Amino acid sequence: MAREWTRLTAHGLQKDLDRITAVMSMLDNGLEIEDYSDLTLNGMYGELMDERLLHADRTKVSVSLYVPEEKNPADALAFLRDRFASLGISVTLDAEGLDEEDWAESWKQYYQPIKLGRVTIVPAWQSYTPAAGEVVVKMDPGMAFGTGTHETTRLVIALLDETLTAGTRVLDIGTGSGILAICARKLGAASVAAYDIDPVAVKVAQDNFRENGCPEITAGVSDLLHGVSTENGLFDLCVANIVAGILTRMAPDLPAYLTPHGQVICSGIVAGQETEVDAAMTRAGFTREKCLTENDWIALLYRKNT
Repeated sequence: MAREWTRLTAHGLQKDLDRITAVMSMLDNGLEIEDYSDLTLNGMYGELMDERLLHADRTKVSVSLYVPEEKNPADALAFLRDRFASLGISVTLDAEGLDEEDWAESWKQYYQPIKLGRVTIVPAWQSYTPAAGEVVVKMDPGMAFGTGTHETTRLVIALLDETLTAGTRVLDIGTGSGILAICARKLGAASVAAYDIDPVAVKVAQDNFRENGCPEITAGVSDLLHGVSTENGLFDLCVANIVAGILTRMAPDLPAYLTPHGQVICSGIVAGQETEVDAAMTRAGFTREKCLTENDWIALLYRKNT
């Protein structure tokens, strides 16, 4: 009998607990936390305490959430992997009842064509006949984040569809599966450079670029902007689907990579966090041009003032 829930767990260090819970809460606020750092034996019932708790490693924590069967647990797992990597948080992720090898096939039952304006995201293993003017992106994300099912990805694609003009040079930071880079190229970008901190994600993205007839998209490993090359010129548009905390820290460095009046799409922002992102981007010399929302997620479009 199929389970109704899938338990996703992040195992990490106690010192990172606040950041781990912050990332996990981006998907669900009903978290289960195992943290034994404050456990004491004082009190009259200490002798009855579970032996496992007595010997638990107090430097380690586990944070779990539960994904209902109508949602895609593999996409949630890949989302967490991508966000933890972007933040530099060392965690081990697992799914109860499934080892990682099982995900490559089990998650596909949840993934069907998704229409997002002119763009339709189609699973790579499915045949699809596009309508006139429809932009088709074939995706096999593997274990990288970016199937088009998450709100953060959909919001960025919507902004790309609305704002991208032919001839634009695009920079994609935290590319994951490469889905946003491919969308940008197929929507008319003259060139796209995609970067991710995870070498596995870069390999997945390169495979997806080739499968979509976009081998000219360049991909590389970079810790945010640190490894981005501008030797071929500055970028007209930067896409950053990351998290609010990273966006605020990255904001002061963005102008150096953009042409005059270049644009930035910021996504991965939970409702309530847009104020801090907006303040950081304003201080860095950007003006907000547009805001899109879906459920509790927000994407913002900015333009460089000079």
